[in-house]
Amino acid sequence: MTQRDEPLFPISVAAKLCGVHPQTLRAYERQGLIAPARVNDKNRMFSEDDIERVRRIQRLTQELGVNLAGVEVILRLLDQMEEQRQEMEAQLAEFVQEAERRLDAILRNSNAPIPRDGNVLPVPKLNVRKKDLGF
Repeated sequence: MTQRDEPLFPISVAAKLCGVHPQTLRAYERQGLIAPARVNDKNRMFSEDDIERVRRIQRLTQELGVNLAGVEVILRLLDQMEEQRQEMEAQLAEFVQEAERRLDAILRNSNAPIPRDGNVLPVPKLNVRKKDLGF
């Protein structure tokens, strides 16, 4: 669990943070758009991620005119994209580790001179970031 998905806010505070009525949050939960944590199997507790998700729902419905069925599809697709991004990031890290391991093995078995800074190839550092889609 990260800090962003730690349940911190009761429904009354979450509603104020999102600018909605608590009933709206309950309706979103019934429709499967959000899934806040439960304390003692009763009280809903919302995380920062939950708050951000509700704000995204509000932007989609109020600013873009998307109905809740459309919001559900969009959120599901965004969730799938995020999962795929994380998987690709993990695969990329594995590929980089394997390439570094192979390069180290080649250099250990080579008589080629190595520059003082240790850089054999000018390979840029990749910084993969999550893009904000604006809604």
